[in-house]
Amino acid sequence: MARTSSFDTADSLRVAQMYYLQDQTMDAIARELRTSRSTISRLLSAARESGLVEVQIRPRHDRAPELARLLRERYSVDVHVVPVPGILNEGEVLERVAMQAARTISPLIDSDAVIGLAWGSTLSALSRHLQPKATHDCTFVQLNGAGNTRTSGIAYASEILGRFGHAFGARVVQFPVPTFFDQASTKRAMWQERSVQRILDWQQRMSMVIFSVGSVEAELPSRVYAGGYLDAADRASLEADDAVGDIATVFFRADGSAEGIALNERSSGPSLELLRSIRRRVCVVSGQAKAASLQGALAAGLVTELILDEASARRLADAG
Repeated sequence: MARTSSFDTADSLRVAQMYYLQDQTMDAIARELRTSRSTISRLLSAARESGLVEVQIRPRHDRAPELARLLRERYSVDVHVVPVPGILNEGEVLERVAMQAARTISPLIDSDAVIGLAWGSTLSALSRHLQPKATHDCTFVQLNGAGNTRTSGIAYASEILGRFGHAFGARVVQFPVPTFFDQASTKRAMWQERSVQRILDWQQRMSMVIFSVGSVEAELPSRVYAGGYLDAADRASLEADDAVGDIATVFFRADGSAEGIALNERSSGPSLELLRSIRRRVCVVSGQAKAASLQGALAAGLVTELILDEASARRLADAG
């Protein structure tokens, strides 16, 4: 074996098979291959980073941490609690959650699937930690438009979709419309256009969606609240309608209801009815300030799998 800092795929694969499939220690592999233990460690890291090895942790439900078990039983969703030390700031917590979420979600991405993606700070962080995995005929479709009066939003949304597409060798379908239309009648007219109907048809075929929840109270505000998407009148309207948060810029109340929330009539996001009809709905949450919004999403039945940081999980458990 070459003793250099540059390793080829064959070296990484050989060492990964010996370590993961033959249960040999790194010291034993190093002796057999006549190289150093540090070289074996670097080869194993290269195997994980290149996608040759996919590490999964699957705790049995009866042995899962108590906090995850409590939330699973209370809300009837699959829960992954990310252990995070309390000394980290919210940005650091987001990175930890995004990293674990990317590795948890990767095995769920299958060939011949249509998967909806929201955009925002959490999904952007998650997309930066994706590990490559080969799929066939997989499609990622944007759930809602990203344009506002300051920007088209196309570059931002396409960056997130592009990372998913690159990681899984999949096609991406963008949704180049405003996040919110000025008039509900404009949206209804736009939804009759064949180019828009093509994207809406992709959304009807989704078997999985990946999203976070938006909350104006977060220390790191959701992009829709901080990026010029809502003016003073919009915020006043949401307050009057008792909205606590959103998924893909479709808003809901603490009890999960959405009827009568005026801004939803102008939103380009999918209806909550459509979201509920999708078999797998993966929600990734970082930050305790999103607890109220997350509770609303859970009350609305919009989540089947939840990945969240430990402090947020505790707050959610205490609020119940």
